[in-house]
Amino acid sequence: MGALGLSGFDLAAPLALLLLPLPLFARRFLPPERAGGSGALVVPGSLVAGVGRAEALAARARRRALLGWLLWVCLVAALAGPRLVLPAAALPASGREIMLALDLSGSMERIDFALDGRNVARLAAVKRVGADFIRRRAGDRIGLVIFADQADVAAALTFDTASVAHALEEAQIGLVGRSTGIGDGLGLALKRLDAAPAREKVVVLLSDGANNAGQTTPHDVAVLARDLGIKVHTIALGPRDTADVQGDPDVVDAEALRDVAETSGGRFFRVRTTDDLAAVAASIDAIEGGRAKAPPVPLRRDLWPWPGGLALLTALALILARRTA
Repeated sequence: MGALGLSGFDLAAPLALLLLPLPLFARRFLPPERAGGSGALVVPGSLVAGVGRAEALAARARRRALLGWLLWVCLVAALAGPRLVLPAAALPASGREIMLALDLSGSMERIDFALDGRNVARLAAVKRVGADFIRRRAGDRIGLVIFADQADVAAALTFDTASVAHALEEAQIGLVGRSTGIGDGLGLALKRLDAAPAREKVVVLLSDGANNAGQTTPHDVAVLARDLGIKVHTIALGPRDTADVQGDPDVVDAEALRDVAETSGGRFFRVRTTDDLAAVAASIDAIEGGRAKAPPVPLRRDLWPWPGGLALLTALALILARRTA
């Protein structure tokens, strides 16, 4: 039901307040109870011993009537559903769907990146920077695809960025093999995004190798991304690439990843260190910015248990008063 217009307070069912005068209508229009109909003993006033006793009985009757009215008012108040309206901060919203596609091939175990002054595996650096990037994207729907020999969805598209960041932090090499199926990983990311209703759809693909597994080629899938209107930002990870070293299957194919980005209308990034990776995450965050504050959704705290509890206490007091009468 509508609110009463009071600042910080409203009623879930304000029409319930129309029940308040119901006992008065019942008293006015229902026929009076016939004498002796209730089975109670009617004592003539002439037999009451003294005026003081009569006044005490009248006072007791007034207290019972007051308790009855208090009980009714509390019940109606609880039924009306009083609520406090609490302030809520506006959340950022952009209407974007972003799918991260992460290479989990065996080469991601190589220890040639640095974190907090110590050497770590590539995957550890990606987890740290990637999880931070995901948590900053509040207001977007984020998902995670992992790929190696096969591709799999580690986290479906969701506004719960914390759960996607946790899925990234829990990813382990070997879950989907140890080769590098870039085309299949990108294809699965596109499949999940194609059904999404957002205006802006983006894939952020990170790989440290060359496509050597799967059923599709990165270029063919990039053409599909372009036809679907989905941008693909690619990140080539690792200190060396195929332009530096000929014939090494464990270096990143930067040219293939550049082709994917340019074909789909995205951006290509070359990452050789952890600092490079952090800078790329900040760049993509800026490129896919444009987030505005969505209208805040008011938060309401129910207050009906208070009049409901008072009604229960009043009912107990009324029962006690009748027993001691």
